[in-house]
Amino acid sequence: MKPLLDLSVYLILGPQDCPGQNPVDIAVTAAQNGATAVQLRDKTGKTREQIQLAEQLIQALRPLNVPLLVNDRVDVALAVDADGVHVGQDDMDATKARDLIGPEKHLGLSVSTQDELDTADIVACDYFGIGACFPTNSKVDAADVGMQNFAVLTAQSKLPVVGIGGISLFNADQVIKAGADGVAVISAICGASSPSAATRKLLEVVKSVKNPG
Repeated sequence: MKPLLDLSVYLILGPQDCPGQNPVDIAVTAAQNGATAVQLRDKTGKTREQIQLAEQLIQALRPLNVPLLVNDRVDVALAVDADGVHVGQDDMDATKARDLIGPEKHLGLSVSTQDELDTADIVACDYFGIGACFPTNSKVDAADVGMQNFAVLTAQSKLPVVGIGGISLFNADQVIKAGADGVAVISAICGASSPSAATRKLLEVVKSVKNPG
């Protein structure tokens, strides 16, 4: 039986998010300071390069007990025995992805509309990534869901939800208050002057809202 996936602070990163820096170093720093999951999202790298990076991430994160998921690329995830996969609405169908990765891996699905939530395969998936919560520059084609609609969709979800899109230290509390189990971030950690401090503060925000007092 696979362990539960803690979505509290869910770091998404790839080489494009870490100019001049090693993504593995940032992922390890985040994991050591409270990140609960890491997703490799590389939309431009060649397959061999993605596999090499994924292998490095797994070797670094496994001793820290932080799972690695791979965005979209089921083949890369299978090649390195990653802990799971995250697919979007234009990626591989979630049901087919589940068939390929088997029952013991985590599978997340991006959702941004009522129709997408209504038609999602909740048997295949383990969690939903709902957003964009706020305007974001990290994903140019992200649908702007907004916090009101985010709360509506999250309230209906039969699966755990991680909020994504434009989330920072200054608005992460709104996402948790709206019903999310965690926050998925890119620039809030990768673009921070101190990724370690940013990760710790994000986890503090999430925990303080979930467990007030």
